[in-house]
Amino acid sequence: MSELLWVVIRQDDNGNRYRVGRYATREEAERIADALDARGHKQLYMIERIDQHAS
Repeated sequence: MSELLWVVIRQDDNGNRYRVGRYATREEAERIADALDARGHKQLYMIERIDQHAS
């Protein structure tokens, strides 16, 4: 099983951040973020890599 090292984050107008999901590759995370962004809502979607050594 591959590790899910990429996360899509949604940031709302107030600066609150929420994890949308975790993905195995950056490309997969980018596809999800792009699809969510295409819905036309005013939230910001970003991709971050998870530090696999963090506790």
